[in-house]
Amino acid sequence: MGERDLAGAVVRSATIGDAEAIARVHASSWRETCGHLVDDLDSNPWFDVERRIGMWRSNLEGDILTTMVAVDATGVIGFAAVQNTAEEPDAVRPEELGMLYVLARAHGSGAGQALLDAVLGQRPASLWVAADNPRAHSFYRRNGFNSDGATSSFGPIGATVRLVR
Repeated sequence: MGERDLAGAVVRSATIGDAEAIARVHASSWRETCGHLVDDLDSNPWFDVERRIGMWRSNLEGDILTTMVAVDATGVIGFAAVQNTAEEPDAVRPEELGMLYVLARAHGSGAGQALLDAVLGQRPASLWVAADNPRAHSFYRRNGFNSDGATSSFGPIGATVRLVR
């Protein structure tokens, strides 16, 4: 997957050298979008950058996920990751968009759309999103995803819904 220029930002494949920056965006984005779901952000492990650095090094070294990053003059501002689920018995689509996060300061810049296009294109996929995240629901609806009725929870997020296309 090559680079895509996006009004001052570039979308490209993630490298092992991006692990720390992805972890920082991951933790910051969780604070920005899910922070209202927990009492104490600073003590909750889901919002800890250090924990995520190791996770991202492992993901990138093991080539576990297909991961793309959006980078501007300040560094990584977003990332998206897809995993193949075709071999999983309970998979509803051959791929799952496991993560797509963009810093709040880059919302509306087109970075999220560029990341989704780069990592998934128009292929069928599933994803899980917080039930209480109207911005994300709108974004995914514009991209052809709809709820299939499945619900779950994840970490500090009490209610998530599965979207498919």
